Amino acid sequence: MNIILLTAIFAAALALVLGILLGIFRQVFHVETDVLVGLIRETLPGANCGACGFPGCDGFAAAVAASETAPDKCTVSDAESTKKRAALVGGSADTRAVVAVTACQGSRELALPKGIYTGLQTCCGAKISSGGTKLCAWGCMGFGDCVKVCKFDALHMGPDGIPVIDADKCKGCKVCVGECPQGIIRVVDKGQKGAFAFCNNRNTIKPMVKKTCKIGCGKCTACVKKCPEQAITLENGIPVIDYAKCNSCGTCVEICPQKVMHLLETAVKTA
Repeated sequence: MNIILLTAIFAAALALVLGILLGIFRQVFHVETDVLVGLIRETLPGANCGACGFPGCDGFAAAVAASETAPDKCTVSDAESTKKRAALVGGSADTRAVVAVTACQGSRELALPKGIYTGLQTCCGAKISSGGTKLCAWGCMGFGDCVKVCKFDALHMGPDGIPVIDADKCKGCKVCVGECPQGIIRVVDKGQKGAFAFCNNRNTIKPMVKKTCKIGCGKCTACVKKCPEQAITLENGIPVIDYAKCNSCGTCVEICPQKVMHLLETAVKTA
């Protein structure tokens, strides 16, 4: 009984001594928290998505305070928060909101497969092991790597094997953009008006496009020739729109035989 009592007394005394020592060490080795970092942290959403390139919101806040990155690199923040953050470090910021867009319509029925693929069931795995699963080397493979990395529940795989983006939930963090090995996910300004080419097929040989995808851009250049504002050019086999010139007239949408061209204001719906 005495041994048990002595053991308990000794344990309590040891805990008391250790507690005192920890308190002393805390005071001696205490490092003042940078007030600026704390203020910047308060303007961040806490998503810790890593899209800014830093390890979470704490890392980004420290980097902004140290002038290692711009205050507008957090695309998840709303415009007001970004402005507050910029004001704290004495600078300006780009407060434009962006939204992701899937630049491919090559569903399972329309974009033909190379054959039966039995490898790793991810887009990156298929790209590395076999160069892709479809005859269109630039088409969506449909394994949903982009869906898996979205932290805002803004991406879901559609029944046709093409990812569908919920523009209302999308924060424009661009994590899905970096995850897609095909470069299909793009970002545009939220609320942007004008035409957009929903195709990523860069094959410039017209017959080959039709053999690989029934809805791929046929490189007929009708959109380029018929655009009244001369706002469209063909780059790497893909129509590219100059939004400073495009007035959403819809001419390119009407004349595109493959229905590749669509107006963003109708294709990308936001609240």
